[in-house]
Amino acid sequence: MLKFLTADRAVIIPESVEFELKKQVYDLPALSQVLDADWISVDRSDDLAFLVAFAKYEERIAVGDLNRGECGVLALGETRGFETVLDDSVPRAIAESEGIAVTATLPLLCTAIREGQLAVPMVESLADDLLAGEYYLPFASGGFRQWAFQEGLIDYQ
Repeated sequence: MLKFLTADRAVIIPESVEFELKKQVYDLPALSQVLDADWISVDRSDDLAFLVAFAKYEERIAVGDLNRGECGVLALGETRGFETVLDDSVPRAIAESEGIAVTATLPLLCTAIREGQLAVPMVESLADDLLAGEYYLPFASGGFRQWAFQEGLIDYQ
């Protein structure tokens, strides 16, 4: 789905996201497809600007190993000018306050619906699957269509 949504744009994840994914592969074997995808690049930045930015975000939002992936995404957005995809509200708010281009998964999916690339029932099913896996979304199971309409992201179909 991500490859489809990104179309011709490069997909680059920081090493901290790769690390988080590798830790979860045992419980979620499907993540190995992300790690093995040839269209996803891992940025292993070790330049000073990136490390300083990473440390700044780590101080703000990391709790142990939690949110370190988001720290890497924010640091790449700040130092490389990349558009970022952040679903957690706190890192997304930080990106907005820092002037980092940011979106989230749901708006990407809604854009694909508006452009006729995805159907609402397909995205509803995906959203319900995410919710079943304890992924936080701003609506309950079965609530995608109403939420997206209320947010002005899709026309009610």
